[in-house]
Amino acid sequence: MKVYYEQDADLAVIKDKKVAVIGYGSQGHAHALNLIESGVQVVVGLHAESEHHEVAKKDGVKVLPTFDACAWADLIMILVPDQVQAQMYEKDVRPNLKAGKVLAFAHGFNIHYHQIQPPTDVDVIMIAPKSPGHLVRRMYREGRGVPNLIAIYQDASGKAREIALAYSKALGGTRAGVLETTFKEETETDLFGEQAVLCGGVTELIRAGFQTLVDAGYAPEIAYFECLHEMKLIVDLIYEGGLSRMYYSVSDTAEFGGLTRGPMVIGEESRKAMKKMLQDIQDGSFATEWILENRAGAPRFQALRSQMQTSQIETVGAALRGMMAWIKK
Repeated sequence: MKVYYEQDADLAVIKDKKVAVIGYGSQGHAHALNLIESGVQVVVGLHAESEHHEVAKKDGVKVLPTFDACAWADLIMILVPDQVQAQMYEKDVRPNLKAGKVLAFAHGFNIHYHQIQPPTDVDVIMIAPKSPGHLVRRMYREGRGVPNLIAIYQDASGKAREIALAYSKALGGTRAGVLETTFKEETETDLFGEQAVLCGGVTELIRAGFQTLVDAGYAPEIAYFECLHEMKLIVDLIYEGGLSRMYYSVSDTAEFGGLTRGPMVIGEESRKAMKKMLQDIQDGSFATEWILENRAGAPRFQALRSQMQTSQIETVGAALRGMMAWIKK
């Protein structure tokens, strides 16, 4: 797979365009500020009720109503949550899409699942930093960057890839490396990674381990340290050098226990569940469930969120972290 770096992208391509960043959350603020500091013309589009107005203005960013920002821009980067993109697109973006404009995303959900169907005379691209927005911003300010993915869904101009690479360079992505993918591949692998491993599998494993120890009569505080707190130490080692570095760094006892007992937890049943999760992503079942959940006002989502936030592991953890002066708020 080809990896693109600084020399593969021309910053002048994006400097020639007026860019509207729609949304000013984690990704939105990073995109807007990094692009501005790279010499790009940027406005942020926000709806009237957005809680981010004052934050953006305090950062010195020009803010316009979303409709007006889309009318002004040559390139529109949509960075509002997946579940509100389609409605916002119909109201504010679609009326302002003219031939030659560029529609950009940082995640392919709404394009891949046909919630947004752009006209054929505009470029449709993706620039997806592979980290939270606050890290995208911090790494840029340190003169570094985080890896980006780019994808081309429509190349009406014949220059879509050139534009995506230039945007990534302005964001800092070409400092770390840019990989090219497709909207389909990015969407399906991203959803699977979140559900099976990063936000679903790991967190449920932590909660199950914590509860197993507590139910067996061990102190919740000790269970918290063993099953959650030390997770960062392990993940940092894996991040720095893969699984081999992690196993090299822990004790032989931990390595033997991990290699022999890990498959007892993540066994054939778990692998079957992962295959079913991937199938639900591929055939659109998960997307349909999420879309209908939001149309109903997200009652199940809100209940699950509340249940997690008030669980024992969260209350115990909050108390312990309050004693850890080295952890930044």
